[in-house]
Order: sequence, then C-alpha cells, then structure tokens
Amino acid sequence: MDTTGESLGDLVAELTGDLSKLMRQELELAKAEIRQEAVKAGKATGMLAAAGFAGYLTTVLLSFALVFALGAVVPLGWAALIVAVLWGIAGAVLYATGRARLRTVDPTPERTVETLKEDAEWAKHPTK
Repeated sequence: MDTTGESLGDLVAELTGDLSKLMRQELELAKAEIRQEAVKAGKATGMLAAAGFAGYLTTVLLSFALVFALGAVVPLGWAALIVAVLWGIAGAVLYATGRARLRTVDPTPERTVETLKEDAEWAKHPTK
C-alpha cells in the first residue's frame, strides 16, 4: 500500500471502513454460529420430548399391567382403584415437595443488583 499521497484523513477513513467491514463480517459469523447451534438444540429438544412421551407411555402401560396383575387377586375394579390411589399418593408427595422447593426460589438476581449498585456508585464518584 502506497501511503505517500494519502492524507491522514484518508487513512483514518480507510481504517474506519476496514473496521466497519470487519465488524460486519464478525457479526455475520456469529449469526451463522448461533443458527447452527439453534438447529442442534432444536433437534436435541425434539429427542428429549420424544423420550418424555415414551416414558409417559411406559408409565401408563406399566400401570395397566399392575391393574391386571392385581386383578388376579382382587376384582378388576378394585385393582384399578388401588393403582389410581397409588398414583394419587405419588402425585401428592411430588406436589408438596415441588411446592416447598418453589417457595425457596428467590427470583431476584441478588449479585447482579449489588454489582449494578456498585457500578452506579462508581459512576457518581469515579475517582474513589
């Protein structure tokens, strides 16, 4: 690059243009990478959803198997009621446990709030 005939303004303008082009290219690269990762995440999420559905069907079919197994000992209606009560108890225990844990969740990002307060204080008095 022959810079003998270029002024400082021309050099700054060229540098600014090059930096702008570089930033656009970096932004496009970042977008492409994010799109690629989003596709991978979408496929993985679909697989997890299918696994959850398969687990649900397994639970339903095992419940039916238990009903019929108990049906060999007690009438089928009572066997179905026993399995339903067992699922009701499991649901109640899971509900109570989940509710208790949810009460301990604090949605406020305490560290972030503290850091923001410190930043605001520093901005007011940057020399301290």
